[in-house]
Amino acid sequence: MIERTLFSEEHEMFRASVRRFMEELAPHHEEWEEKGEVPRWAWKKAGENGFLCVAIPEESGGVGADRRYSIILMEEQYRLNLTGLGFALHSDIVAPYIDHYGTAEQKQRWLPKMTSGDYIAGIAMTEPGGGSDLQAIRTTAIRDGNHYVVSGQKTFITNGQTADLFLVACKTDRTQGAKGISLIVVETDRPGFERGRRLKKLGTKAQDTSELFFNEVRVPVSNLIGEEGKGFGYMMNELAWERMHVGIQAVSCVEAALDWTIDYTRNRKAFGKAVIDFQNSRFKLAEMKTEIQVGRIFLDRCLELVLEGKLDTTTAAMVKLWTSEMQGKVLDELLQLHGGYGFMWEYPITRAFADARVQRIYAGTNEIMKELIGRTL
Repeated sequence: MIERTLFSEEHEMFRASVRRFMEELAPHHEEWEEKGEVPRWAWKKAGENGFLCVAIPEESGGVGADRRYSIILMEEQYRLNLTGLGFALHSDIVAPYIDHYGTAEQKQRWLPKMTSGDYIAGIAMTEPGGGSDLQAIRTTAIRDGNHYVVSGQKTFITNGQTADLFLVACKTDRTQGAKGISLIVVETDRPGFERGRRLKKLGTKAQDTSELFFNEVRVPVSNLIGEEGKGFGYMMNELAWERMHVGIQAVSCVEAALDWTIDYTRNRKAFGKAVIDFQNSRFKLAEMKTEIQVGRIFLDRCLELVLEGKLDTTTAAMVKLWTSEMQGKVLDELLQLHGGYGFMWEYPITRAFADARVQRIYAGTNEIMKELIGRTL
């Protein structure tokens, strides 16, 4: 395999500590899948180890490392397919909104506690009537003196049952379309906020994906992130990095799945010989190894562009589209090589296959990615 050049020796030392931490959590993941959420002690332990908000500057309340450390955390999490952990969304989606667009007071109010794991954060964009089309959101935030009154419903929200605060996309001006969208932090202890049901899903079963209800929740104007009416632009700016998360998850997952499958086919016998000794098995594994290597090189180059501040939204859409499609294809082929055991939930390939299906849906469906890319033709 082609040697990676993204990381220094110091980064790899960090990776070793992250790997130990993730391997400590891994035995609990099946229990979390049954319960439908990750307990707060896991978040606190992540905070104690300095594994939350690592790329947020120290002056804002974060750890103050570069984004390579965030990438390592995601890679090690998805190497073990620990899809229940909502750490990346908390640290590398919600926290950057506050850091990039929030006031100094807002940063100090929320980010230190997010870094320690005392606060868990989520982002509430998707609604029952609108997912990829963010301009169509119907949740409103009507100004009333020094408060906004937030009303509406959100769905498919990660960290939905455990979060202490949500960054909520809402309409502060219903007549302005995208220009009427604002971002407001809503703490979950405010009257009128209600968590709905924990949603039962095909995969990512340990993730507490939920419905949320906002019943005239009064939120101080000081909870507005950035400027009123600028929320859609902020989201467009940040979505490119979110789509890179999909790529990181996809490639890390299939790299691990290839190892699982090689190990399985070496040890599994059929007709008196190891499954890997059949030409069809070797050819399939060779094809998948090649697909994975292509994905790794493409992703790593785009991660370099992220670090240089040069990644454009179109290329980010390409990463999301190609890597998630590749992940689905590769996992399907690798699962097939497990035979009947590939259909058994106790095998990691089975859970990875189920968990991966959402990759082509969230962060903007792959059809939307094609539309975004197509506009540049």
